[in-house]
Amino acid sequence: MHPILEAFWYILPAYFANSSPVILGGGTPIDFGKTWRDGRRIFGDSKTWRGFLGGLTVGTLIGVIQQIIYPYYPSLSLAFKVSFLLALGALVGDLIGSFIKRRLNLPPGYPAVGLDQWGFLISALCFAYPVHTIPTGEVLLLLVVTPLIHWGTNVLAYKMKWKSVPW
Repeated sequence: MHPILEAFWYILPAYFANSSPVILGGGTPIDFGKTWRDGRRIFGDSKTWRGFLGGLTVGTLIGVIQQIIYPYYPSLSLAFKVSFLLALGALVGDLIGSFIKRRLNLPPGYPAVGLDQWGFLISALCFAYPVHTIPTGEVLLLLVVTPLIHWGTNVLAYKMKWKSVPW
């Protein structure tokens, strides 16, 4: 597989996990409405259990489907593990970003350049690293193009009325 395609094929579960909560979210907030010691919400209402678990499920399933379509890993079980870790890492990275944004007193949904685009990606790569990784050049490619993809998908989600703001 060409390195550019390999990079995107590898990270696709994280991309799907990160974007799925926009559609699948709602319900009980992950922080249960609790506040941090600064008096601000830990994550906010936009981070919900349904979105988190939905994103984890979608990201993992995407990886399994990818493996069925094009066997990239030596086994389906490895594909499952890597996809699960990429999805989990993406969602945890997004939660970390929300936590930081709340500490900075930024409202939910407010753009934080860099944090929104790279937080989920770096976290996903770190979570999956012990099981499988991609070459450094492919990681660098993802670091460059992910902000553009993130921006494009946010605009699309806004136009589809899945998001109330285009960022």
